[in-house]
Amino acid sequence: MEIRVTASAGFCFGVKRAVETVYEQIQTGKTIYTYGSIVHNEEVVKELTELGVRVIEDRQELERMLEQDSLADEIPQDVTVIIRAHGVSKDISQRMAQKGWNIVDTTCPFVEHIHRLVEERSRQGEHILVVGGPEHPEVEGTVGWCNGPVDVLESVEEAEKYVPPEGKKLTVVAQTTFNYNKFQHIVEILKEKGYNVSIVNTICNATEERQRETREVAADADAMIVIGGKHSSNTRKLYEICKEVCDNTCFIQTLDDLHLELPRSAGLIGITAGASTPNKLIEEVQNYVRINF
Repeated sequence: MEIRVTASAGFCFGVKRAVETVYEQIQTGKTIYTYGSIVHNEEVVKELTELGVRVIEDRQELERMLEQDSLADEIPQDVTVIIRAHGVSKDISQRMAQKGWNIVDTTCPFVEHIHRLVEERSRQGEHILVVGGPEHPEVEGTVGWCNGPVDVLESVEEAEKYVPPEGKKLTVVAQTTFNYNKFQHIVEILKEKGYNVSIVNTICNATEERQRETREVAADADAMIVIGGKHSSNTRKLYEICKEVCDNTCFIQTLDDLHLELPRSAGLIGITAGASTPNKLIEEVQNYVRINF
């Protein structure tokens, strides 16, 4: 039985930097918060929680912390808030800075590039269209850097129905972890409609490479194992890619979730993992498969 792990599986640069930063900040002895879970992986978040890291879940909780005087004793003033790789909207960043907290920004450079781009283009009067999940934290943050109206769509069906404001130039960007092939399909639809459109492919190189490698391995595999958090957008996209070419694909968060059934003729098991999956978990799965199949 051959086991093939995609070379790009596991933490991407941005996530790795963000997680390492949290562990570094823990050593300062200060009260550490992250705005949102630092990574879409329940095991990593659980470990950090056990080390005392707290999570500001959303804007509503942030406002509660900032505005209610009754919480003064509950929330220490000597606080460090870590902005995760997904980034945040401009107003959220400013609100936290006004409180005087120590802000450690680990926004991925690829995401920062999108923020600067949409801020500038929208200031110039262009209409922004973000291709991605409307409820994904990265997309929410990007929308919050636009100086004017912005639309979000994530499906081919939505693209076919989409009509931009009349007379406006349209700038299209993508969530950095969006499905590359789907983005290209949506772009073609927008172009065919004849809109005055500027396309900026902001899907990060690591995402494109991971998706390409995953598709190649899945095409040859008798079974695929996709490892990642259930709330991880980029991992779900890897699962979708695998299912297109390999019916026997399973999506797991931990080794306990692995229930793999193989035909007797199976010769290759492929393993891939999302950008929020630690290497130690990938190695655990790989070792288990090597011993048991």
